[in-house]
Amino acid sequence: MTKFRCIVAGALGVGGRALLDELENRTEWEVFALSRRKPDFNSRARFISVDLSDPAETRRAAEEISGTTHVFFAAYTPQPTLAEEVVPNLNMLKNLVTSIESMSPQLRHVAIVQGSKWYGNHLGPYKTPAREDDPRHMPPNFYYDQQDWIEAYQRGKPWNWSSWRPHGFCGTSVGSAMNQLTGLAVYATISRELGLPLRFPGSPIAFKSVYQFTDASLLARALLWGSENPACANQAFNLTNGEFERWENIWPAIAQCFGMIPGPVQTISLARFMADKEPLWARICEKHGLKPYRIQDLVKWDFVDWVYGATFDQMSNLSKVRRAGWTETLDAETMFKRLFEKLRAERIIP
Repeated sequence: MTKFRCIVAGALGVGGRALLDELENRTEWEVFALSRRKPDFNSRARFISVDLSDPAETRRAAEEISGTTHVFFAAYTPQPTLAEEVVPNLNMLKNLVTSIESMSPQLRHVAIVQGSKWYGNHLGPYKTPAREDDPRHMPPNFYYDQQDWIEAYQRGKPWNWSSWRPHGFCGTSVGSAMNQLTGLAVYATISRELGLPLRFPGSPIAFKSVYQFTDASLLARALLWGSENPACANQAFNLTNGEFERWENIWPAIAQCFGMIPGPVQTISLARFMADKEPLWARICEKHGLKPYRIQDLVKWDFVDWVYGATFDQMSNLSKVRRAGWTETLDAETMFKRLFEKLRAERIIP
């Protein structure tokens, strides 16, 4: 019997897709997925195509989903600069929450997926392990604008919010602007096809620095758990797999997932070296009967270069979410093995 009616905004991104998968067998949830694109997978969710930057279009969608109890906001629209990201990403959240609230007095919770860019890891070294109450970096950062707005708008309302800050986010998604998993999988597949060892393409410092991952499925479970946990009401949380890692420690296991020999570090720009690989990828897809995606559908190489180019430790403190009752952990090797197998099952890689 349906108990909750939820909206997943940004349903085809890394976080949204994982949330749909997690909700697939949770029949107490009625699920509505918002996305401008059509899904490339089966789902019991009802998909609604909507441009959240358009207030009138968002309101019409909200009218279709009256009675919503939970909003999971994982939508993101990239822009050329940090400053240009603020207005469109803030407006998507405002348009959706205000429209749903006006149509759904049953609204109980709004969860927002943010990230460790909250701490300025996109700018360079930052204080680690990062805590939720650390000082903000110099804006712009659209997370700050979204957070300030939701806190101010929610005051005195019967519903509450939570915000979540994963790092090293990994999940199966096509067309996402920030998906390091598909970047790694495509790079490894091409390296194997060319008879190369799996060399780490980033900086030697990044190879040895402390890093952390968040399995998108683990985040999805945390979002659902937090949405009905009073200890999470009106709070922000770091959320990772719970283990610190170094690429150098897990690189041999990643290579093994592809039947490859792990190579040494060889620093290259993937944006440059993958620029001519579309014909090779098309041949790989035909050879192995893969879905005919282009590389540019699967990977944004500039983002992957940024992930592998960091020259500092990246660590989030999990004390706050632990005190709220979250205990799940996951090691990186297990995560990567499962996710690569899922990409194979979905015929994205051979």
